[in-house]
Amino acid sequence: MRSPLARFALALLACAALSACGSTSTPRAAPSAGHPVRVTLVLDFVPNAVHAGIYRALAAGYYRKAGIELRIITPGATTDPLALINAGKADFALADGIDVAQQIARGADERAIMAIVQRPLGAPIALASEHLRSPAGLVGRTVGITGVPSDLAVLDTVVADAGADPAKVHTVTIGFNGVADLEAGKIAAFTGYWPDDGVTLQVGGYPVTDFKLDQWGGPAYPGLVAFTTTRLIVANPALVRAFVAATVHGYADTLADPARSLHDLLELNPSIEPKLARASLAAYLPIFDAGGVPDGTLVPAKIAALSSWLVRHHLIRAAISPERFGTNAFLP
Repeated sequence: MRSPLARFALALLACAALSACGSTSTPRAAPSAGHPVRVTLVLDFVPNAVHAGIYRALAAGYYRKAGIELRIITPGATTDPLALINAGKADFALADGIDVAQQIARGADERAIMAIVQRPLGAPIALASEHLRSPAGLVGRTVGITGVPSDLAVLDTVVADAGADPAKVHTVTIGFNGVADLEAGKIAAFTGYWPDDGVTLQVGGYPVTDFKLDQWGGPAYPGLVAFTTTRLIVANPALVRAFVAATVHGYADTLADPARSLHDLLELNPSIEPKLARASLAAYLPIFDAGGVPDGTLVPAKIAALSSWLVRHHLIRAAISPERFGTNAFLP
């Protein structure tokens, strides 16, 4: 799934999506079941367990009942969700909270409309056979990073929180080959998504140790959010409300009956490996739950903590208010 050939194929799909979508004009009419509005959603990556709630909502007809004819686009690169939204070629998209915050800090029009997961997904991941008790054990070892600037911020944060010097960790840029390079013994650890990359290794027979950002000095920000533009929010709030309500319904179903959502995910995406999807969904379930607040809630304190962390690591120049980052106004 993360091989160069697979990424090339995804790039072709994204190019096709770009040409096929054309410019997305803001729908004038409010959505209704009798006259559904065609809406595009760009995923953050190829369909996988984190999207179970979306595919549940699709299979159950929640989008259709909300007046939405949903088209899902698989990105060819992690930058595609932001690029397609900026280009007016999609209505909604998913991305890491860091990516959305950085885009907003640059003056872009994006705004988050719900949280998909409630914790950061990035973490240094090592094989359990390395017997690392804390991120301090990474000092003097080689850690693979994708090349995204936030990777270094994650690595530096967890190592410093463990009382060690991040400058003494050797890093090498490996793109998205962390799983393969770790299995091959080329690196001691890599920064990846613990419910995805970490679970992939576990299912493949390689037990891992991960150092989750929010457990080692980092902010407990939403690691995946749905977002759109302020233009769409102002021009068609009914459409945004309908999309959020259907999506929240799908994730509520997933929390209540994971097996049913897993079935829907696999039924609509037959290329997904069932064993991996099942294990990954089990890892995601606890972080779909907002814990005492409505599902999908963007918790202001978590957004403020993310903003401060980004400023501290020079990933944005000035803090972003929780209100500018996103809104909970469309939650059911």
